Amino acid sequence: MITHKQSFHIHILGICGTFMGGLALIAREFGYTVSGSDQNVYPPMSTQLEQQGIQLMNGYKAENLDCQPDLVVIGNAISRGNPEVEAVLNRGIPYISGPQWLAEHVLQKRWVLAVAGTHGKTTTTSMLSWILEFNGFKPGFLIGGIPLNFGISARLGESDFFVIEADEYDSAFFDKRSKFVHYRPRTTILNNLEYDHADIFENLDAIKKQFHHLVRTVPGEGLIIAPESEQHLSEVLEMGCWTPVVKTAIDNEAEWQAVLLKSDGSAFAVNYRGQSQGSVNWTLTGRHNVFNALSAIAAAHHVGIAPEAALEALQSFQNVKRRMELIVSRNGISVYDDFAHHPTAIKTTLDGLRQQVGQEKILAVVEPRSNTMRLGVHTESLAQSLAQADEAIVFQPEGLGWDMGQLLKYASNIRIVSSLDEIMELIKAERGQNAHVLLMSNGSFGGIYQRLRESI
Repeated sequence: MITHKQSFHIHILGICGTFMGGLALIAREFGYTVSGSDQNVYPPMSTQLEQQGIQLMNGYKAENLDCQPDLVVIGNAISRGNPEVEAVLNRGIPYISGPQWLAEHVLQKRWVLAVAGTHGKTTTTSMLSWILEFNGFKPGFLIGGIPLNFGISARLGESDFFVIEADEYDSAFFDKRSKFVHYRPRTTILNNLEYDHADIFENLDAIKKQFHHLVRTVPGEGLIIAPESEQHLSEVLEMGCWTPVVKTAIDNEAEWQAVLLKSDGSAFAVNYRGQSQGSVNWTLTGRHNVFNALSAIAAAHHVGIAPEAALEALQSFQNVKRRMELIVSRNGISVYDDFAHHPTAIKTTLDGLRQQVGQEKILAVVEPRSNTMRLGVHTESLAQSLAQADEAIVFQPEGLGWDMGQLLKYASNIRIVSSLDEIMELIKAERGQNAHVLLMSNGSFGGIYQRLRESI
């Protein structure tokens, strides 16, 4: 075990990833010296880390380890052949995966509330953390984004409770188990389950197996929360479950039920076991966010927070950076930044925006940056997910590996563009049109966000 001392130096490979960046903040809070390297150092994570006094190194180089760290934490995007990994192995420096470090040094003996699923993990984790915070629980958390209510993505907290975004992606090149099997939660939210991460999972059944590994770790005195309508999750639970399960639904029968008061999801009521618990009016939209909220309310109830108190907390929930974040509104154009990078997430985000803006023009701009999207696995569903946009621009970067022209077979509102300058011109052409431009990427999108702030 590592003792907590100021002189202990942890170096993190892949530090600007949302998970590893959060882990860096927690290690810094322990009092460790923390440094890290990454191939792509960009905001908001780089800004957050630098503000915490963490040294960032751009690019992976053996000399980054000349600081002689006591331990190297290696992110799951790092592979053999990486010059810094090779130096770690050759020099015999102790190393560990991020999830294992977190499990051993942060999560032991704590009440872990984990949020898993293909979509909605970050938002639901943020909601649940805020409900606990609002009600005085002072939880620790690690979130794959920066919730605006907190301004940071991770902290140790001051109580036994720790809320974590539980990802099914693998842990490291030397540990191919899903991250979430390390966390051993007592309260578990399963949002949904679809095929994703095509670079490591052969098919949907392979992902189901990993989700069942998570289910196996939840104690019999714990709780699993899942939507009543999610068939793939029901199939996972049918593989064997030793924990009480409660189901959620919108406008359908379930132990936890939401009733939409506005069609865009900006207002809804909650019933628990048929009894009214109150309602919420908030700034978020979309049925997916109502499901996220319902799961968070149910999880908070498991640790003793009354539903009406959870609903009150959600009234002041401010969402997460890069989740339908309005970054500029000027000259008849409103530009939103959203992290959506899977067809289902794109579809639900666009559906929510359409409900909100009615017949006003929506221009969707997509950068297919995730490994699954870059492999072209979701060609037809990606095209169909853009149906609510009046026009959709899909960016085809160099070396993508597949011809995005295939998208045109499935939808007529799509334009394929290979130049950021051309995208900029197409967006600026919307001036005076009262248009809503939705940028969807899980990366920096070539710095287009800053360019739009400056030039619209």
